[in-house]
Amino acid sequence: MTEARLAALSPLDGRYAGQVADLAALFSESALIRYRIRVEALWFLHLASTPGVPELADLPPALRAELERLAAGAGDDAAARVKAIETTTNHDVKAVEYYLRERLAAAGADARQLEFVHFGCTSEDINNLCYALMLADARQRVLLPLMRATRERLAAIAHETAELPMLSRTHGQPASPTTLGKEVANFVARLARLEKQFAAVSPLGKLNGAVGNYNAFLAAYPSLDWPGIAAGFVRSLGLEHNPHTIQIEPHDWIAEYCHALARHDTAVIDLCRDVWGYISLGYFTQRTVAGEVGSSTMPHKVNPIDFENAEGNAGLANALLGFFAAKLPISRWQRDLTDSTVLRNLGVALGHAVLALKSLLKGLGKLEADPARMAADLDANWEVLAEAIQTVMRRHGVADAYDRLKAFTRGRRVGAAQLREFVATLPLPPEEATRLAAMTPSAYVGLAAQLARDV
Repeated sequence: MTEARLAALSPLDGRYAGQVADLAALFSESALIRYRIRVEALWFLHLASTPGVPELADLPPALRAELERLAAGAGDDAAARVKAIETTTNHDVKAVEYYLRERLAAAGADARQLEFVHFGCTSEDINNLCYALMLADARQRVLLPLMRATRERLAAIAHETAELPMLSRTHGQPASPTTLGKEVANFVARLARLEKQFAAVSPLGKLNGAVGNYNAFLAAYPSLDWPGIAAGFVRSLGLEHNPHTIQIEPHDWIAEYCHALARHDTAVIDLCRDVWGYISLGYFTQRTVAGEVGSSTMPHKVNPIDFENAEGNAGLANALLGFFAAKLPISRWQRDLTDSTVLRNLGVALGHAVLALKSLLKGLGKLEADPARMAADLDANWEVLAEAIQTVMRRHGVADAYDRLKAFTRGRRVGAAQLREFVATLPLPPEEATRLAAMTPSAYVGLAAQLARDV
């Protein structure tokens, strides 16, 4: 680990930096500057292609090429230069504007053309589009691939263990048997639905000036359709246009994004706790890794640390995501600045969500089912067949079926022989008595295997 990482205040920039590097490329200060440069360059090109702006007609090829280079991605030196300019401007977006002016002047732009850098815009016209692009890119490039990988790994486990019988526990007590695969499949179905909801959140953007009325745009070009021009630009970025805003885009869609991601995180937490419990019961074992230490004092231990880390990081992500969703849609009158510093932390929440998914995937890759351990639990709990017996009794009109089984089984262990002796006393058709007597806990799993294979 480098000295910079050892000295980092946040573990995302220190201990976990390597695991969230893909997000750092999207949410760091340098990344935000690159997104701003991109949006500013594309806005200039959009104006140049707009009929009614003759000052930008017939851009020199060298100038257009430079704008396209900046839109495609500024180099690593761009951020350093912008930060140097910011030491004078004390304004981050204005520093980006001045940087573009420098680059375009060097590419041959005249004084009149340079005035169209950041034309008509307030800082938030640029910032809201940048954050929308950052969140959209993080979702597409990082989060959704991890969600899919997690779901696919779980589906493989569900299919592999579809027919492996397992004792259920409701309220922590032995309950009707299931299969391991079916219980895993439940999470596959949940995560698939939550992933779809997260993917469906539409990022919004606006470009309409200081208070959302296109005041400056109309002052300069009264006859142009500025709402249409802005909508076309926002949509060209792959975003949905929001025509009704104050100075800031109201961030309702970011709240939707955060809520959708938090719901996925919540299912991840539930999964981690269940798997942790199954490891504790011995239903799952974990493959050991050479050189790893499970405990500083107990050499035998193989702790479920991946699932614990996943749970902790998903919980931390949700704490931040919940705050973002509650805070960001609120702004006093036409603008206050409280959202600005908060938005800079979006990558922190997403970083912990990424850590959770990566830890979960790592843990899932070590799991191995222990059929013998599950079979032993089933064989020690024949009383779980009481549900089946009393339901068959009800079908055949045997009075007080539930109460009779309750008196026979509640609060005590019942073995195979005792259960069969009880069935022999029941006034049931011979074929039904024979079927119940042959039933075992491991076979009493309903449609569990089919449900596991269905995901």
